[in-house]
Amino acid sequence: MNLPLILNLAAALLLLGVLYRMHQTHQTFTRRVFSALALGALFGAVLQGVYGASAPIVKDTGAYLEIVGEGYVKLLQMIIMPLIMVSIISAILKLKDASSLGKISAITIGTLMGTTLVAAIVGIVMAKLYGLTAIGMVSSTAEAARGVYLEGKLSTAQGISLPAMILSFIPENPFLDLTGARKTSTIAVVLFSLFIGVSATGIAGKKPDIFASFEHFIKVAHALVMRMVTLVLRLTPFGVFALMANVVARSSYADILNLMSFVAASYSALIIMFCVHLLLIAAVGLPPVRYLKRIMPVLVFAFTSRTSAGTIPMSVQAQTTRLGTPEGIANFAASFGSTIGQNGCAGIYPAMLAVMIAPTVGIDPWTFAFLLPLVAIVTVGSVGVAGVGGGATFAALIVLSSLNLPVALAGLLISIEPLIDMGRTALNVSGSITAGTLTSRVLGQTDLATFHSDAEVNLDAAEPTT
Repeated sequence: MNLPLILNLAAALLLLGVLYRMHQTHQTFTRRVFSALALGALFGAVLQGVYGASAPIVKDTGAYLEIVGEGYVKLLQMIIMPLIMVSIISAILKLKDASSLGKISAITIGTLMGTTLVAAIVGIVMAKLYGLTAIGMVSSTAEAARGVYLEGKLSTAQGISLPAMILSFIPENPFLDLTGARKTSTIAVVLFSLFIGVSATGIAGKKPDIFASFEHFIKVAHALVMRMVTLVLRLTPFGVFALMANVVARSSYADILNLMSFVAASYSALIIMFCVHLLLIAAVGLPPVRYLKRIMPVLVFAFTSRTSAGTIPMSVQAQTTRLGTPEGIANFAASFGSTIGQNGCAGIYPAMLAVMIAPTVGIDPWTFAFLLPLVAIVTVGSVGVAGVGGGATFAALIVLSSLNLPVALAGLLISIEPLIDMGRTALNVSGSITAGTLTSRVLGQTDLATFHSDAEVNLDAAEPTT
């Protein structure tokens, strides 16, 4: 280890210490993330200015930064399966009436996945309008990714047929799927969790003591998993710093401007999808402006916290006390909405990313032969994307790997996720509340008196304390 590398790492540790100090002094999460973003960009710019983007010392420094950045991503991958499982089982247990599960799940999940399909199309259109492409972004990474792609091209040339894909969703060995060993492991875990939840509700009347014990166990498991999520999310600023520093150090100014174009395109797509949600609310006979005012505190909390899962308690209370949605439907929509069909993380983002990355391997993304499978895979792949920071990355990996695109290039945009993840999270939560409201309204269970009441409801008690 030479002296310049030691100095670089010492400077990085000093900046990470600043972020840790901000955590100790209880600075807000949003402030810490944006500070990490700024410090990472500054550190990366200094590295490039002193050594040059292609210098070996920059590559060596980046390798150590990847321990922090990629380590954070791996921790997110660690918690995704437990979070999916306990959230889905918990949502079904709260219904306690398996006979109504069919209609509720069909409308709720149908709305979530249907709006995700629309979100994918909107993301593709925005990518076209803004002229987004990954060509020229960190050429060394792109070349390495292309080599990996070409190496695996022969083994994946046959593709996956639709019947084979459907069969792959079935969890033949759920314990294997809990390890994430297969590309469709997340969907398989969702189905396995559904079976567990439905089976449990089936014995609620016949063996109430056993059901009560199992319900208590799930509550304990849910609390533990959510605590684990909290611990991992606290590392977000450190991961953001390392990822941002690597991108800035190895990219040209034109590349950074290209990333900002991605941010602008993303927010344009997010705004359009918020309007789509309001149109759906209007379609079932509810005034969209009043609806928006009733859920605004939840959207603001989701925007600042950047966690769909953490917003579940506040979302449920808003649906029941402000929108007149029954508690069972509210719980189901909020929990499933943090796992299935996230319009922002699982719809807009992976669709835009796939369109950007396809040209790097010589694929024309503006043909129906590419776009139709992309929209279909985005919609199906939106099942099982957990509502925590990094969920959009998981969705992108599912889509890119299914399309045989180089997944390594997805890392180019992880560093700017804090800029757009707040808006994506708010859209995800908006989608789940929209699904719950539509389900309640279609089934005729909405309490319109509550919806039209002018009484103010305090949602502070619903905020997570972790």
